[in-house]
Amino acid sequence: MNDVSREFHFPGFVANPSSWYEASARQRIDGLLDAGSFDEFIGPQARVTSPHLPLFDLPQQFDDGMIVGHGTLDGKPVLVAAQEGRFMGGAFGEVHGAKLTGLLRAARELGSAPVLILFDTGGVRLQEANAGELAIAEIMRALVDARAAGVPVVGLIGGRAGCYGGGGLLAACCSALAVSEQGRISVSGPEVIETNRGVEEFDAKDRALIWRTMGGKHRRLIGAAERFVEDTTDAFRAAAIDLIAHASPFDTAMLRAEQTRLEARLARFGDCRDGLDVWRALGATDPDAIPGMPGDAFAELADQLQEPRHDAR
Repeated sequence: MNDVSREFHFPGFVANPSSWYEASARQRIDGLLDAGSFDEFIGPQARVTSPHLPLFDLPQQFDDGMIVGHGTLDGKPVLVAAQEGRFMGGAFGEVHGAKLTGLLRAARELGSAPVLILFDTGGVRLQEANAGELAIAEIMRALVDARAAGVPVVGLIGGRAGCYGGGGLLAACCSALAVSEQGRISVSGPEVIETNRGVEEFDAKDRALIWRTMGGKHRRLIGAAERFVEDTTDAFRAAAIDLIAHASPFDTAMLRAEQTRLEARLARFGDCRDGLDVWRALGATDPDAIPGMPGDAFAELADQLQEPRHDAR
């Protein structure tokens, strides 16, 4: 049993029912969408499981850690996908990825229902490496095609596993992101960086460093997320409604503007060695206080300091 499983099965452990971080994927969907509106595609009763995991004598899950379906949000139809971070760290495999690819392709064909992706993933499953990497490529193509057809694709990030590896790449392709302080976004995780570059480059045991580099507050400040929200389902729901309503078009002008912004960001922060240096360069008068700031105070500060993304939504 992994660390996450131990935490959720420890005698006497009671999850906060309003916490996005502590909720399961299905609980997040139930709290996010209008009550009773969710209809699942390829649910557990279909028992579509990974064909690869039994080869490694690993347990399967009947939804393969990916819940997809449709429902309503504030009375309007949406398509939704949620990763279960408590099953194999929400990692992408063949079936897991195919369900999200299919949902995005359906969104492109419909052309009218926005897509919400509730990310909670450590990346690609090592046991399904080739199939998982292919799944990421297929999802990315389907996501871009959906956006090109005018479909807003909004990512919500605040789960236990964060949003790493291929999930980080997919998040960057979304129309907009909402992230909580508990959310982390990165292509390479702390352990991967330390293994390949050494502890001098990145100490994977330094939790404060992880959050200053990959955490929700830092990602919001550098323009990698449009909304910073409290760790509640209601906050993510409100952010999702707002981001869908204000999604920018996916066109050449937007891509050029984003490329220009990223080039400017590299020139501005390329010599920074720590998130604190970046925040100071952004104009924060007391960057050391940012990690401990209450959510509402930080959100106000972020609106003043953030690096704008795309069209400065």
